[in-house]
This record gives sequence, structure tokens and C-alpha cells, in this order.
Amino acid sequence: RNVKCKYSEDYIKFGFTCQEKEGVDLPQCVICFKVLGNDSMKSAKLKLHLEKCHPQLVAKWRLSGLKWQHLDSTSAFYNKTSNAVRASYIVAYQVAQAKKPHTIVEQLVLPCIRLVLGKEAARKLNDISVSNNTVSRQVNEISQNISEQVVDEIKKSPLFAIQLNELTDVALCSQLLVFAGYMVEGDFKDKFLFCKTLDTTTKAQGVMEIVNNFFEVHGLDWVNLVGVTTDGAPAMLGSRSGFHTPIKQRAPMVTRVHCFIPKEALASKTLPDQLNRINSLALNIRLFKRFCLDMCSDFDVLLFYTSVRWLSAENVLNRVFQLREELDLFLQAQRKEEFQNVLMQSNLELEHLVDIFGILNKLNLQLQGKGANLFFHQSIIKAFLDKLELWIVRVEGNNLVQYPYVDAMLGEKEAIRTQIPHLWKLRDEFQRYFPEVDRTKDGLSFIRNTFTTDVNSVPEDLQEEFLDVKNDFAAQDMYQQSTTEKFCASVTESYPNLSAPAVRFLLPFASTYMCETGFLCLLHFLLRSTTCSRYSKILSVPFQFFIKIFNEILAESLSVNNKTL
Repeated sequence: RNVKCKYSEDYIKFGFTCQEKEGVDLPQCVICFKVLGNDSMKSAKLKLHLEKCHPQLVAKWRLSGLKWQHLDSTSAFYNKTSNAVRASYIVAYQVAQAKKPHTIVEQLVLPCIRLVLGKEAARKLNDISVSNNTVSRQVNEISQNISEQVVDEIKKSPLFAIQLNELTDVALCSQLLVFAGYMVEGDFKDKFLFCKTLDTTTKAQGVMEIVNNFFEVHGLDWVNLVGVTTDGAPAMLGSRSGFHTPIKQRAPMVTRVHCFIPKEALASKTLPDQLNRINSLALNIRLFKRFCLDMCSDFDVLLFYTSVRWLSAENVLNRVFQLREELDLFLQAQRKEEFQNVLMQSNLELEHLVDIFGILNKLNLQLQGKGANLFFHQSIIKAFLDKLELWIVRVEGNNLVQYPYVDAMLGEKEAIRTQIPHLWKLRDEFQRYFPEVDRTKDGLSFIRNTFTTDVNSVPEDLQEEFLDVKNDFAAQDMYQQSTTEKFCASVTESYPNLSAPAVRFLLPFASTYMCETGFLCLLHFLLRSTTCSRYSKILSVPFQFFIKIFNEILAESLSVNNKTL
């Protein structure tokens, strides 16, 4: 394989700048304008050219202004303006934001410009470097700058929280995604922190080693960590010597949060594995599709069920219910009597599963979303528990209004007593995983309702300061015009004792939703063979914040160049 040499900024001391042709770096002497081959892109050969061709300049290798000059194809000097550099960084940023390959500008955009505007107009864009290597380098610089700024902001925050999740990508590699939430400039922020590959096992020790190494390298203090949000995987559960156990040793006051409803809290009757039987072979898929088309069915394919993302269960069950007659005939033709009996059993299990998974999916969708705090999630869970109590009473009275599929299949209001134990079990599972959803019992209700909470429900050591803020008219106006998080962050200096428990409660993430959405971006990049850890940082950065980042990169570059010259 022919490996091409790359230009280094150190080569300017030998009087050489770089000219790029067809993606290949070529050294060009700024004195005699001679362009050498790529194989001459080595310190020894460039130095030899300087000594042989320009011996009078050997002792004057620091040539003033050379780094600010560039040679075009005609070997004429012209100044490399900051606008061209700025445009190059903006293009790299937009490419990353759009999740496109590095070569898209050079291979697609520029040819279109030449076709529409003509070669003369397109030649003006030659000053803007948009090659594959340039875009890759600039994306890396932007990503590094974003990471440094996020870490600096976390260090300035008195407290911070993290959410993390381990997921397996298309290459069967385990990826650890971590997001951080912190308080800065009177508001709460949440940013992407890092993405690392778990090289060995996915056990708690490996996860802890990666997180701890990142904290040590970047100088983050475990003492300031107040919240860790994970999923319900065994590697994360503290009760099984999981990730939360070593976290507690380093941060004793940390709050542990499980992000979503575990699979154990679903219906007591599980979806049979046999439902994937038809999709297990390509031949079965084709035969079943033709079978459904011949019967003029509304659908002609089944959906795969996966226990990893249990939101798929409702879609699968709905499709199975809609195609139950076609499935019955197909399984009969395939002589799969066992599967046929499971599917067409007469005790309404399928209808019941469709209804209950529809209810659970609505709950899960309510719990999703960015920016939701623990109060929001706890109120949703509390409402769901109350609904379960209501449904139990309804079923006992033969009222199946919350079970439309079961009700439609019955035709009459028959008593479905078999559903009552399931509802009780569902309620017990929710109470087991969410043991406390009423914040009025722990003295934290003042966080959510600062100006309506009774002073007697506030802890005694905070009551006097609570009365101060309750009668602060400026604080009342601020509370009405901002979110709970922003209000608590803005009064940390005025009312430190009262805001401290509020910040500690509001900072932890209520779910790993950001990790889940980040994993989708990661898969997108992996399918395009790009570096996901760099791009993931950029995706979460708005354009306005990028301008600030670019200005810092450009200022730092100018400063370094001035010192070198």
C-alpha cells in the first residue's frame, strides 16, 4: 500500500509550505517556488534542499511572515485570510452536524458549484480547504475544544451528575456513553462527556475503570458527584456489586437513579418466543407475505420482537392480532400445531397483552424526553399507580373500558377475573422499583412548590431561610418566569442553605434518554466508518455555541503562530 506523507508545521523552518493537489500534500519552497514530490516530505530531504539551493538562508530559517503566506498554482504569493479559514471550520462543523462523510464537500458540493456557477466563480473557493484530511483535522480540533470547555464548566460547577449506558454496536463492540449535567451561569446544562469502547468485559469493574480514568485525566472530583443514572442491567445494579458499589465508595452522598421501567415490571404473561418463528427463515417470510396478499390482508409482514427495546412489543402484538387469522391458516399449512394452539388459545391472552402493552408504552413515552427531572417522572409513576388501583376496581365490576381489544372480542361484559391478579402483580412490581414517589414525606416538597408549601413541611434548619425566599418579591417574579432548575440555580448565592438540597435533588438525570438517543447517532457514524466519539460531541452543540468555539480555536492558532514566528 502506497502511504502518502503528510505536511507538518515544523517544515516551515526549512522554508517549505504545503500545496495540496488531488488530496496529496506536496512541499513547495517559498524561496524558489519549486514544488517537490510527496516522497520528499521528510525533514532530511527538505533540509538538504535548503542547504544546497539556498545556503545563505540556512542560518535564517525563521523567515518572518512565511506561515501567513500561501503559494497558488502559479507560484504567486497571496495572504491566507482568516475568512477562508473561518469558512473551512464552518463547513467542517456543518458536515459533522449533518452526519455526512468528510469527502462530501470535495466530491459532491464543489463539482455542483462548478457546474452551476462556472469554473471562474468556483475558483474563488480554492482558498477554502475542504479536503478529506482537512475536514477530519478540523472536526477533531472542534471536538477537542468542546470537550475541554465542557470539562472546564463542570469544574466551575459546585456539583454535577452523570448518566451512562453500555450498548453493543453493529460490530458487537460494547460502547460506553456518558453525559454530564451541571450548573453554570445560573442555569442547568447537560452535555455529552465521552464515548469509550469497553475492550474486555462489560462488568462493573471495566466501566468503573474507564469513568475513573477520565475523571483523573481531566481533574474531576468524585466528591462533587451527586447523581448517577443507569439502566437496570446487572452490571449497574448496586445490589449485585455493580457499578454503583464503587461509586458509593468514592462519592458517599451520590444519588442512584434507575432510568426506565425494568422488564420485570411488565405483564406477568410474557410474549412467547414462538412468535418470531415465521421471521426466522427468509423462505417463511416470503411465503407468509404471498399468503397475506392472496387473502387481501391489510398487512403482509410480521415484525420482529426484541426484549432489548420493549417498546417493540406493542407493535409486534398489534401486528400479530391484526394477522391472527392469516397466522392460524399459515401455521396450519406449515403443520405447526404447537404454535397454532399458542396463538389461537381461547382465553383472550393475546388481546390482553395487546391492551396492557399499549398502556405500558404510553407510560414509557411519557417518561422519555430530554430535560425531565425526578419530580416529573415521580408524578407520572404516582399517577400510573393510582390508575392501576382504579382499573382493579373497574375489572372487579366487569368494566373493561381500559381494555378495548378484550372488550371488543367479548361482546358482552363478562367478568375477567384472571386479569385482576396480573394488575396486582403489575402494581407490586412498580412499587418495588419505585418505592417512594411522594416527595412530601422527605421534606423536599418546597423545591417544586416554593411559594405555596407550608413552612412546617420544611426541615427545621431551613425554615428561616425558606421564609426569607417566600417573602422575596424579586424571587417570586423570577420563579414565575423560569423553570424550577433555573430558579434554584439562580438563588444559590442568595439562599445557599435552601438551594443546596434542591440542586442535589434536581441535578441527577431522571433517565438515560440522552444515552439512548446518542447511541442512535453512534450507530449512524459506525455505518459510515467515521469516528463517532468526535462527532457525538459536535452533534449536541448549537451553531451559536460553535461560533464561540471557533473563535477560541482561531485565536489560539493565531497566538501559536505569532509565537513561532
